[in-house]
Amino acid sequence: MAAFQYRALDARGREQKGVIEAESARAARVALRERQLAPLDVGALGGAGTGKARRAHLGVADLTLLSRQWATLLAAGLTVEHTLAALIEQSEREPVRRLLAGVRSEIVAGYSLSAALERFPNAFPTLYRASVAAGEHSGELPRVILQLADHLEQGDALRRKTLQALIYPALVACVALAIVTALMVWVVPQVVGVFSQSRQSLPALTELMIALSAFIRNWGGAVLLVIGGLGLSFARALRQHAFRLGVDRLLLRLPLLGRHLRTLDATRFASTLAILVGSGVPLLAALEAGARVVQRLPLRNAVREASEKVREGVSLSRALAATRCFPPLLLHMIANGEATGQIAPLLDKAAHLQRQELELRTATLTSLIEPALLLTMGAFVLLIVLAVMQPIIEINTLMR
Repeated sequence: MAAFQYRALDARGREQKGVIEAESARAARVALRERQLAPLDVGALGGAGTGKARRAHLGVADLTLLSRQWATLLAAGLTVEHTLAALIEQSEREPVRRLLAGVRSEIVAGYSLSAALERFPNAFPTLYRASVAAGEHSGELPRVILQLADHLEQGDALRRKTLQALIYPALVACVALAIVTALMVWVVPQVVGVFSQSRQSLPALTELMIALSAFIRNWGGAVLLVIGGLGLSFARALRQHAFRLGVDRLLLRLPLLGRHLRTLDATRFASTLAILVGSGVPLLAALEAGARVVQRLPLRNAVREASEKVREGVSLSRALAATRCFPPLLLHMIANGEATGQIAPLLDKAAHLQRQELELRTATLTSLIEPALLLTMGAFVLLIVLAVMQPIIEINTLMR
């Protein structure tokens, strides 16, 4: 069977688009009519359709769900081709159906599953493709895909927990900034302007608030434009390897954030190695894939340096320890795994422990950030109130 892209009208006259599996274009039209659809255009999935499929990108949630369904069907004894046909019918999203139809077309053309996935690098990351290739060679494809689903789900859960923990501090910061800006732009000029017209000398704090309020009202827009321009320039500069390397080195040296980023990359690295080594991928190939998932460039370079030492015969634990870039917990787990021959399970355990450490540290940092933001906001409001009240207090003193 082949995949065909179609446009058709339903019973209400609305146009429907999608992908259907059939032996031929004529059979595809018959199948569409059986679905109470009037076909307008039916063509083999190729050309522009194939280009769209190869550029398609799967979200983490879509890829996780797809992997779990795929592993279940493969474990039930279905062939790869039949599982893809079932997944195409199951999927409700046209981009996913088009992507799976493209993969199935490569399978029908005689390519292996790993080779077919290589033609869709935007949808299936390097770790996924390497693990699938190892699963095909070892005959444990369903188990490997299920492990990939677990890995994707755990990484997405950690990401969501981090974002959820940062949402409240971010909202507090935005509200605090909005309140302080409103006070400086509208409230302070109206209240303090009365005193500025008199001959009374104003306190230094009041003079400072009046000057700051005038600066925000006159130059606030320009300051925002400058900040936006600097942000865009910084984002463009990050595309340059040397500049990004310097920024990453600076971030890794920061007291709290540096350790957090280092542990986060170590968790990604350990999880990737655990899946690949456990799937039967050679260690050097696993290290190459592990280097790609590491985000901070100094740590990525450290992994590649360690890979070269492993190629020369040095053990992985010693090679990584020589870089002095990875947490001691990970190094001890790897050393123990090399001694016992259980490196994959211990890598997985190290990743789990580091993931727990990240969650605990994230919760601790957010619990400290929230009161710090509230205190900062209270301090600004207090300064504004003092700037307004000091002239009033001085007038009352003089009247007595």
